[in-house]
Amino acid sequence: MVRLLLSIKAELENVTDLQPGSDSFEYFFKIQCSSCHEVHSKLVSLNRKTILDMPTTKSTKTNFLWRWWEPLLILDCRGLEFIDFDPTGTWRCNGIDSGTEFEVDIGEEEWTDYDEKAKLPVSVMRIKGKWSKA
Repeated sequence: MVRLLLSIKAELENVTDLQPGSDSFEYFFKIQCSSCHEVHSKLVSLNRKTILDMPTTKSTKTNFLWRWWEPLLILDCRGLEFIDFDPTGTWRCNGIDSGTEFEVDIGEEEWTDYDEKAKLPVSVMRIKGKWSKA
């Protein structure tokens, strides 16, 4: 079993504390088979609330056993490798000066808005994921 750490980086303008929008956030990944190295043609998604039956293993249920970790999360995986991360979905962040909470919809790789309290533009751009062994 391999433990992989997903780290993210993004350009944040006048916001801080970028994080998934809810406990049921759908993470999207590109994966490949550890044995034949075939890359799956579509993105796969996981969320920490989904439990799947695993009849070919000693344990009967799994949710990929992830844990929140700095900087983002760690996944335990068997028989596959996570090779890319797609940040699509609803995230949250806070205005750096005002504390205003923003709901960030990352669909086009960037989000912009205006913080009325601080009278400043805010943005989240160029979110990138990087995998490493945990």
